[in-house]
Amino acid sequence: MAANPPYNPTIFLPSLSRLSSHSTQQVSEALEKLRTLYWPPLLPAQIALPKRTIPTKIHDNTAPDSGYASAEDSDDEGEEPSTITHVINGSEFLEVLRADTLEREYAVRWTTGFISRSDSWIENAVGVNDKAARAQLLDDSTKLLSAFIGDELMENENDERDEGEATMVRSVSFPTSEDEEIEVQLHDAPMLEDDHTSVGLQSWGSCIRFGKRICANPTYFSLPPLPYMSDRPLRVLELGAGTGLLSILVAKLLRDAPHPPTIIATDFHPDVLANLIVNVSANLSFLPSSSSSTHPYPQVQVHTLDWEHPTLSPPLDEAFDVILAADVIYHPDHARWIRGCVEQLLRRPTSSSSRDGGVFWMFNAVREVGRHEGLAESVERVFNGGTLSRIGDREESGEESGSKAMRLRILEMEEAEKEAGVGRVDESGYKLFEIGWAGLKRT
Repeated sequence: MAANPPYNPTIFLPSLSRLSSHSTQQVSEALEKLRTLYWPPLLPAQIALPKRTIPTKIHDNTAPDSGYASAEDSDDEGEEPSTITHVINGSEFLEVLRADTLEREYAVRWTTGFISRSDSWIENAVGVNDKAARAQLLDDSTKLLSAFIGDELMENENDERDEGEATMVRSVSFPTSEDEEIEVQLHDAPMLEDDHTSVGLQSWGSCIRFGKRICANPTYFSLPPLPYMSDRPLRVLELGAGTGLLSILVAKLLRDAPHPPTIIATDFHPDVLANLIVNVSANLSFLPSSSSSTHPYPQVQVHTLDWEHPTLSPPLDEAFDVILAADVIYHPDHARWIRGCVEQLLRRPTSSSSRDGGVFWMFNAVREVGRHEGLAESVERVFNGGTLSRIGDREESGEESGSKAMRLRILEMEEAEKEAGVGRVDESGYKLFEIGWAGLKRT
């Protein structure tokens, strides 16, 4: 008899550390098992599981009577020990497994990890058809993750409504320089108590304010790219993406770019990444049928990035033209960690006299009360006293190696007032920082 397939996600889901070795069929079967387990079209009447046989002696002269049963009758003398057989009903078994919190959390983490690592797996496909099949599996996994998150949102809403921290879906409009409006739908989930790394579960006022600034004058932020960037695809990175608002806006602003841009949204907390993927998937399918444009939105990739210990594996192994960050300073070390990341990730000038280096835009809330009081000031201390590096320290294709010592520093700083109805009560205003390689100013 053939062995029964495992139904536990911790058992049947393939290892992500060896994703490149897994075939399209293996991943497809794993996703189908997840779908069948958590959203079955019809539960099987019974799952054949090994019968559990427990021999039980009815009489044993060598042991004293326990007092719970007495078998002094001799009717069973000479008979074989009786057995108890227990067959688990399929529906009951799956219900128990489906309710297992650890199994479900593992399934969500695996799906999130698969989505964030799928780029190279898709690129390594054998032939056009296999690549298309893998791309479809990426879409399928995104839908599964959306379903997971959707279930959790419904549960959390009931559990947390009394505390005033229920999950909400908000719609935000952003006027553009072309007298149009960009609509974004965002899932805001409750922050996890005593975990500052989960702040990205919610859209903060600075992110909305920064998004409005970008949409009102995208060219100022190199969106679309400046002339010296126009001969190649623009690379855009968002640090601490949270709900993904800025990355979503950039994708919508660049839908007609001559070269499809690379847009990567990064964060660290697993729950934030899962919610980020849901928001990206909900907002960036294809343009509405009423739109005159036939271009799909540029894809936004979601990846994990640990600022303290960054791993710059693909697609983070190439430099970026534009790096965005909104309200990302919630710990005294954050500014220093971010500077270390940006030094490795921001495109360097091709020579000491050129002006084609990348730009890092940071928009932070100023807080004068509360536990985050004064943290925004750490940005000025860290970047105005940045460490020296030399052009060419991280050489890239087509770039010259120079000898002039350079450093990341604040090129410009602009203050903005708080907008009524936007942001938290502890926010007194905002600061927009333009950060680049010292001495090199964009034209």
